[in-house]
Amino acid sequence: MKVGFIGVGNMGGPMCRNIVKRSNHQVSVFDLNAAAVKTCTDLGATAAKSIADVTRGADVVMTSLPMPRDVEAVTLGDDGILANIGKGQTYIDLSTNAPSMVKKIGAAMAAKGIAMLDAPVSGGTVGAEAATIAIMVGGDKKVFDDALPVLQSFSANVIHMGELGTGTVAKLVNNMMAFCNAAAAAEGLMLGVTAGLDPQKLIQVVSSSSGNSNAFKSFSERALSGRLEPSFALNLAYKDLHLALELGDELGVPLPQGSSTHNLQRLARGMGHGPNDSSAILKVYESALGRTVKR
Repeated sequence: MKVGFIGVGNMGGPMCRNIVKRSNHQVSVFDLNAAAVKTCTDLGATAAKSIADVTRGADVVMTSLPMPRDVEAVTLGDDGILANIGKGQTYIDLSTNAPSMVKKIGAAMAAKGIAMLDAPVSGGTVGAEAATIAIMVGGDKKVFDDALPVLQSFSANVIHMGELGTGTVAKLVNNMMAFCNAAAAAEGLMLGVTAGLDPQKLIQVVSSSSGNSNAFKSFSERALSGRLEPSFALNLAYKDLHLALELGDELGVPLPQGSSTHNLQRLARGMGHGPNDSSAILKVYESALGRTVKR
């Protein structure tokens, strides 16, 4: 299978490299960052000169991009994917997108007879490197079945959620819950430390008790180390939660926990932590109270 891959950054890069390393698929790559492209071509991928170049001739075209507007520009913009893709080819968006944008792009693709899957991923850069990420896929089941071999080359957990857009909804639900768990972890750890508890012992208690979660595990490790280099940047977490809240507005579903967490993220971004890891929400509490969880 010939695969065209657009966007090989923090998440797209390891996914693309795993396709190259773990399969016999022919992979061409396009990204504005030449160094990111080189990490893929060093393993055997081919560098494409443009979106048009990476699209033409590929059986499957994939995008992994930061924002819905980026996906829109790459797919529907001048000389983008839609302008260069033809019948028999499949478009798969691995980005965390807005459900409304997925439907807009899907409709444009369908009008040209192009099959599309929305397939956002979860598991962070570590999971992307290890090929253990989860992929939540929306779209026609036959199209999903045909694309499964390439998806399984970079994920051990590929789940077909239903019609186009359902993969994106599942991703937004998952991320909203993870961010809310992280916000609860920030509050709990700060409360315990302020009361005089040893943070390492508190984390040991929670890790073996009912307050534990994957989000708590990751958050507590960051809190103790004080590391802020991004595994998942706060700006991207803020974007994802914003999309979930927009979906709640569209459907009339109240999301009080999500809204509270979004405001906490907004405060942390206002402090300049947007490019840092999403665990930087803890800095809001540490700054306000003049103490740190780290000892």
